[in-house]
Amino acid sequence: MVEIELDGKKVQVPPGSMVMHAAEKVGTYIPHFCYHKKLSIAASCRMCLVDVEKAPKAMPACATPVTMGMVVRTQSDKAVKAQQSVMEFLLINHPLDCPICDQGGECQLQDIAVGYGGGASRYEEEKRVVAPKDVGPLVSMQEMSRCIQCTRCVRFGQEIAGVMELGMSHRGEHAEIETFVGQSVDSELSGNMIDICPVGALTSKPFRYNARSWELGRRKSVSPHDSAGANLIVQVKNNQVMRVVPFENEDVNECWIADRDRFSYEALNSAERLTQPMIKQGGQWKAVDWQTALEYVANGLKTIKAEQGAQAIGLLASPHSTVEELALAGALVRGLGSSNIDSRLRAADFGNAAADGEARWLGLPIAALSDLQRVLVVGSNLRKDHPLFAQRVRQAVRKGAQVNALNAAVQDWAMSVANTLVADVTRWTEALAGIAAAVAESKGVAAPVAAQTDDKARAIAASLLAGDKKAVLLGNDAAHHAQAASLLALAQWIAKETGASFGYLTEAANTVGAQLVRALPGKDGLNAGQMLAGGVKAALLLNVEPGADTAVDGQALAKAEMVVTLSPFKTNLDISDVLLPIAPFSETSGSFVNAEGRLQSFHAVVKPLGETRPAWKVLRVLGNLLGLGGFAQESSQDVLTQALPGVAGGEFVSGARLSNKTAAAIDTTAAAAQPCVASIYQLDALVRRAGSLQLTADARAASEVSA
Repeated sequence: MVEIELDGKKVQVPPGSMVMHAAEKVGTYIPHFCYHKKLSIAASCRMCLVDVEKAPKAMPACATPVTMGMVVRTQSDKAVKAQQSVMEFLLINHPLDCPICDQGGECQLQDIAVGYGGGASRYEEEKRVVAPKDVGPLVSMQEMSRCIQCTRCVRFGQEIAGVMELGMSHRGEHAEIETFVGQSVDSELSGNMIDICPVGALTSKPFRYNARSWELGRRKSVSPHDSAGANLIVQVKNNQVMRVVPFENEDVNECWIADRDRFSYEALNSAERLTQPMIKQGGQWKAVDWQTALEYVANGLKTIKAEQGAQAIGLLASPHSTVEELALAGALVRGLGSSNIDSRLRAADFGNAAADGEARWLGLPIAALSDLQRVLVVGSNLRKDHPLFAQRVRQAVRKGAQVNALNAAVQDWAMSVANTLVADVTRWTEALAGIAAAVAESKGVAAPVAAQTDDKARAIAASLLAGDKKAVLLGNDAAHHAQAASLLALAQWIAKETGASFGYLTEAANTVGAQLVRALPGKDGLNAGQMLAGGVKAALLLNVEPGADTAVDGQALAKAEMVVTLSPFKTNLDISDVLLPIAPFSETSGSFVNAEGRLQSFHAVVKPLGETRPAWKVLRVLGNLLGLGGFAQESSQDVLTQALPGVAGGEFVSGARLSNKTAAAIDTTAAAAQPCVASIYQLDALVRRAGSLQLTADARAASEVSA
């Protein structure tokens, strides 16, 4: 450790640290613009100049390495005058548009100018003007005259997103940040550039001119999309969600969120919201009150149970539903005497389940992804399926990690991939068995199954056999594969022989939680595929849109005697008999269990829209109307306590309940079908209805493929 004196305080920091790091350690604020703790050091703004003893001039704190015995003063006349001079230069060309700037009230330049800026400018020349640029539907570059060339956005693209979409062109007063030859900004993490911009140069295009920062209420929440469980700050005005930004959690999402976490809120305010219960009568939809709708559903379920047996009733639940909703959904179905409930909507191999009450999971903490030295990713478009996981793996690659992939095609993950084994999806078990055989060949042990190896398989095996921290990660394609159990068994064998962890990246916000609360069919229950194919006479759909959320289109459900849709949106109109408006994540309390098994609870941030009600309350009342026991909960916390006893918000589910172990036999014959996987902006009902996300390059590309 190196000891320095900072404003009279002794500080010890690791060798190679900068003065800025020492200041952060003791809580001393040094004004800065270009410095960001997650980005490389540029030292371009010079706002962090400090007085270093024996140095002839003020030095930038962000780029001055500490030395033993160094004496630093951040508030001396020398330091303050230097900082004031820099601020004067920065304000020469900055426009005087604070009253109309979206960044007003949360602008770093505005805040620092109060302390270090002058009351008047000595410069009378015309301010420079930078032409506005259109770079896509999410990020606005309409006011680039405000840019101070801190290059945070440029470095973010290079180092975090992995794509240098923005750069600086020209020199001197003509320098400006722009894309290359008029291209758009298409990164799935692009919205983070808005957060790290210290001035109002980059702003949110969907939020633009909608509210001022001081008008917004701020409430914590959790992302309902992929399995990272990103922590959010949801900003609200007049009981309406206006903006979503990251809440820093170093163990989960650091200080970043994906664009679908940030911009999907548009769906919450869309015209497609269902705001009151509806029943189809004579082919026409009619609005009714809750009592009428729930009694209609309860009587229908009782009649079907009496006439055709409890096994004629089934429930399909989205893994984006909360722990509480899924727990009560399971209790409702089982209370009726049925075992037909499933949340594996896109799966093809339904025999690949963990033991009852256990769950398949990531196999290691999310934070550990940043420190891996060797990775094998099987069946995942990592960058698009799991943007925040990809970002962590990208950091590992920057530190020297080797990433290997087994996929149907070479994909751009915005990072260096050491080896990609390309194989037809139907022959993935054969290809993965080849990697296992190459590992066995190198170690001189018996392979789990006879298989052919090639140079690429041997290269991947050699990579996995080197290094210390390793993981074999199965993606959404592997989880939904027709031979998912065989792929897991092979991953388990490879991990054991190479000393790696293994597990699933897991698709949805609550894929792990759904398994833990047994949102899966019982011993004789029908799985999702069988129910969607017409195996039930009464179907309840919890946050499910057949076709969009499922591997089977679900049109056979139209022949059922009763289909009840519980959704925040007007959907499934062609197959449903009843629509019940339930609250999205912003209007209900609940919990998700992310890929690493971390339980994260959240509260409603706005009141339910219209007659919308939280789904757990709807299911509880329905259970009471059906005369079932165990439906007396007064709060979502009561439901959670019963569903996952002993687990508090922010804590990990017991490791004994998280298991990727399998005893499945390995089948290397060709699979019959392609796995069903959602593209980045088709994952769930919210992102599908977020207008700005549907205008992105990723959404357009996905629609072209589906067309």
